[in-house]
Amino acid sequence: MWQWRKSSRSTANGGCVEVAWPAGRTAIRDSKNPDGGYITVAREQFAALVGMAKNGKLDI
Repeated sequence: MWQWRKSSRSTANGGCVEVAWPAGRTAIRDSKNPDGGYITVAREQFAALVGMAKNGKLDI
């Protein structure tokens, strides 16, 4: 199927997400529960989300 990639910031006991890139989309799943399903979004939407996170716009 797809090749999933785990974040380089992932730790052995911490939560993280994995991503894959099927046909113009970005698939996202929980790395602690890879069989629990995934969501897909347009690559542009994922890039915007990552950009917001990098710029601190999602900080609480």
